[in-house]
Amino acid sequence: MPRKPTASPAPRSTLVPPAPLPAGLSTRLLGAHQSVAGGLSKAVDRAVETGCHCLQIFTRNVNRWDAAPIAPAEAEAFRAAVSAAGLACVVVHDSYLINPASADDTLRDKSIAGLVLELERAEQLGIPWVVAHPGAAGAQARPVAVARAAAGIAAALEKTPSLRAGILIETTAGQGSCLGDTFDEIAAMLAVIDATGQCGKRVGVCLDTCHVFAAGYPLAPAAELDATLTAFDRLIGLSRLKVIHANDSKKPFGSRVDRHEAIGEGEIGPEAFRLLMNDPRLAAVPVILETPKEGDDGKVDPAIDRKNLAALRAMLPVA
Repeated sequence: MPRKPTASPAPRSTLVPPAPLPAGLSTRLLGAHQSVAGGLSKAVDRAVETGCHCLQIFTRNVNRWDAAPIAPAEAEAFRAAVSAAGLACVVVHDSYLINPASADDTLRDKSIAGLVLELERAEQLGIPWVVAHPGAAGAQARPVAVARAAAGIAAALEKTPSLRAGILIETTAGQGSCLGDTFDEIAAMLAVIDATGQCGKRVGVCLDTCHVFAAGYPLAPAAELDATLTAFDRLIGLSRLKVIHANDSKKPFGSRVDRHEAIGEGEIGPEAFRLLMNDPRLAAVPVILETPKEGDDGKVDPAIDRKNLAALRAMLPVA
């Protein structure tokens, strides 16, 4: 029997509604992952500083199982900061330790409890989606691991029926035994989750450009991108695509290695991003950078996010 999560349920929150875009910006929602160092609201400050209109954060140390509770005052300050900044989309990325596919029952139970905690914290902050990797198979047969991952995600959703915050399964590069590198595997997970009933309404997909490229899905030229998006739509459904992680790749096509690079400076190249940014099928999907932020001195430089966002915006028609 899965262990019950030790965290107490988070209070029901009011999800932050989309805000109108500032004058002069394209209607395409662009943003970046930002650090919460110094407090959750600091991530909003960093988003504003770098010109984001959407944001991804961690709400906890992603390399530890334990997490300090979010104080109600801190949650209120974060929601207020998001509203004041006009951020139209905010998502959370889950802990790197979580593996709902694990063959180890203890680790899997901790992972399900970890997903529950991520959902509760997102709800407390008024954030509608938790981006989650589906886990790794280890020595298991992949179909067994896929079914186990899906059932674990469904269990976390079933344990939080009063919450509106949901889970976005992220496409992966397939490094090691990581699941979710094919649209077929993600479709199989969604089918299991959907079969549980209401849970299906709280699960979608996050497509990472570096990951799908490394997994062997081409993003350029136009005919190849069309084939990739057509396959996604046929197997998963573009209506379930809620967020795109925009990352170039340090490693070549089909390498199955997850290494992010600045926009247009890696193996994917600028033409693929131009096609992605202008494809009408993706026009309503927020785009969030997870590109490297460090300069030559190894320090985080906000100018790097601004440069990558500017590169994407330059590919769009003037609003």
